[in-house]
Amino acid sequence: MTRPDRLEEARELLRGFPVVDGHNDLPWALREQVRYDLDARDVAVDQRAHLHTDIPRLREGGVGAQYWSVYVRADQPDAVPATLEQIDCVRRLIDRHPGDLRAALTAADVEAARAEGRIASLMGAEGGHSIANSLGTLRGLYALGVRYMTLTHNDNVDWADSATDEPRAGGLTAFGREVVREMNRLGMLVDLSHVAATTMRDALDTSSAPVIFSHSSSRAVCDHPRNIPDDVLERLPANGGVAMVTFVPKFVLQAAVDWTAEAEENMRAHGFHPLDTTAEAMAVHRAFQERRPRPTATVATVADHLDHMREVAGVDHLGIGGDYDGTAFTPEGLDDVSGYPNLIAELLDRGWSRTDLAKLTWQNAVRVLGAAEDVAGGLKATRGPSNATIESLDG
Repeated sequence: MTRPDRLEEARELLRGFPVVDGHNDLPWALREQVRYDLDARDVAVDQRAHLHTDIPRLREGGVGAQYWSVYVRADQPDAVPATLEQIDCVRRLIDRHPGDLRAALTAADVEAARAEGRIASLMGAEGGHSIANSLGTLRGLYALGVRYMTLTHNDNVDWADSATDEPRAGGLTAFGREVVREMNRLGMLVDLSHVAATTMRDALDTSSAPVIFSHSSSRAVCDHPRNIPDDVLERLPANGGVAMVTFVPKFVLQAAVDWTAEAEENMRAHGFHPLDTTAEAMAVHRAFQERRPRPTATVATVADHLDHMREVAGVDHLGIGGDYDGTAFTPEGLDDVSGYPNLIAELLDRGWSRTDLAKLTWQNAVRVLGAAEDVAGGLKATRGPSNATIESLDG
């Protein structure tokens, strides 16, 4: 049990260096639960009956900046307009809560939000299917405020392999490498969560800017393909990138991997997508869990990943990406967005210094965003927008 004095020390640290969280699926939860009726899920008040996220709990958790995921499923018909609806949702949230949320496009904006006592709100698109093989659409998303794109979600795209699909491209195709180069030119962070290890390596070979993993943990600690192999973590210092540890139990606890496979099969048998978090789907989840108790991850489980990742990549290349409202289950002590102080307290108990924790929570993520902007400034001086197509490069 966390000592009260240690927890207060964690909260005090977060007041100075709040969490930049790499991935939160609140917009998708709002789409699924209430079709973007923001009155029905007013995040200005406690929504713990329905969501992992609301403004009071973000404040309690010491969150200073949030990348809101503008995710749509890879099998979503018309993925581009659906992604635009997600972007619209984030913008409406910011407009609705101007005293608490501030739109952020740059590292300077993120720092300004902290100075104002507001939560910097950024956007990340989760999956290259959101650009429909179009560099013009990629530029359009950037113009609308999207500041990272995860190259794949759970399924391959035509130009990149996913971690959880059958390999097809062998990593990145020629067009996939052009997507990475165009993201570098724009200043959009290349996010390598969800992608196959071959895609990670190809992206690191191609990118001239630091990359991120917006919500991934260590494959050496938990052998799930969604996690990052050590040889990739070892490359982050040379690249300058940041791996943001996730809290999803099925990615951080080995015992949960097999249980999750059974739970997902049960969901399919009942006609639900495994990632469905509607009330009906969650009832099916809970009934399965009553019959087959779920292995429970804890704050210590997540800290084990961070200890290993620090050893391999170094503390300058770590961050946090909880994946709240994008997972059915969370670890004990990290039940929702109010739980970050528990993780910081655990790391303090393990001997992490305040200097190292400030890097983990705030400084690394802000640095990598600024570095991507700097690289983009140089590239824009030397070349214009790419006019390549998937047909011209991949045949």
